[in-house]
Amino acid sequence: MGTVLYPGSFDPFHLGHLDVVEQALHLFDGVVVAVMHNPDKPTGVLGTSLRVDIARAACAHLGRVTVEPFPGLAVEAARSAGVAAIVKGLRNTGDFEVEQQMAHTNLAVGGVPTVYVPCRADYSHISSRFIRDIAQHGGDVSSMIPSATVSLLAAQFPPRSAR
Repeated sequence: MGTVLYPGSFDPFHLGHLDVVEQALHLFDGVVVAVMHNPDKPTGVLGTSLRVDIARAACAHLGRVTVEPFPGLAVEAARSAGVAAIVKGLRNTGDFEVEQQMAHTNLAVGGVPTVYVPCRADYSHISSRFIRDIAQHGGDVSSMIPSATVSLLAAQFPPRSAR
């Protein structure tokens, strides 16, 4: 069925993101995890190379997955990667409203369709923003991120006991 692009800032990549990748692998031949960045505008807490490293570590056990940084728009990344569609995860109706508008825009601008997968109920509370907030204050986020990425994130945000 082709390969799909899973774009995001992934600041950081967490279990909900991994779930989307795993679901997409059941539906498509491969997944390109596109760690998006704008070289003209530094954003996010974690640098692009660290976000790529974390996503690669999280997906290392999966075949048919590549992780690459991409500048610019997701639709440009989709064109560059030669994918059949964009895949996005949905946690709630708020996600749907935002993603639906982006999906219509990506289709209109670049002719790239979007496929949605629902997140697992036990991951619906996880967000990169909350993980960053907790980690920056020395809290334990290990229950929300892939075990392969715990040490990478801990190096950036040492646990409170190590401070």
